[in-house]
Amino acid sequence: MKISGSVALVTGANRGIGRHFARLLLEQGASKVYATARTPESIDIPGVETLRLDITDPASIAAAAAIATDVDLLVNNAGISTFTNLVTGDLDKIRLEMDTHFYGTLGMIRAFAPVLGANGGGAIVNMLSALSWFSFDGANSYGTAKAAAWSLTNGVRLELAKQKTLVTGVHLGLADTDMAAGADGPKADPADVVRAALDGVEAGKLEVVVDDWSAHVKASLSRDPLEFYGQSLAS
Repeated sequence: MKISGSVALVTGANRGIGRHFARLLLEQGASKVYATARTPESIDIPGVETLRLDITDPASIAAAAAIATDVDLLVNNAGISTFTNLVTGDLDKIRLEMDTHFYGTLGMIRAFAPVLGANGGGAIVNMLSALSWFSFDGANSYGTAKAAAWSLTNGVRLELAKQKTLVTGVHLGLADTDMAAGADGPKADPADVVRAALDGVEAGKLEVVVDDWSAHVKASLSRDPLEFYGQSLAS
């Protein structure tokens, strides 16, 4: 999969990592970039084609797929974080996170898989998180939804292999975006995250682990959970 000459569609392109995806795809030679958002008038990137898209609305997804029939690179970036816990948190917020990260991503893949197949296979990038692999008190709803999206990524990768569609999952910790504005800790430059993701696509990688924190969390999965969560459980 080559970025130069590709036709890409980016969800959540009005800000944050999605905005950087749309901009850098053009810089790296994509022939067309559909930049989508629920409010496309808020997209201010010269050279893109804007589309209205709400990934939690099946009709909106279908409308976008009917227009963007030339796509061969789908970037599932749109997301939300409500900072909600599971036991006492607002169920509507928990459902919104699952509807966005799991069902919204799945809806995009189901709608665009035939488009990608007709255009030679292409690639899908799913923006995931280090929170796909661990839980954090105060954001457990987000982590649960991202874990589901990680499992989804692994599943659709197998299902779409027959049509030669690459499915790349991208995991990162914090990035310097509006979504992470209130979080403490080192934050990656969103442009660096996008470069790593696009480099991974061109290299045919199934997974891109952007930072050391995400690599550390992934490595912890093979060990006793007490090693990772011991301090949190004791506090």
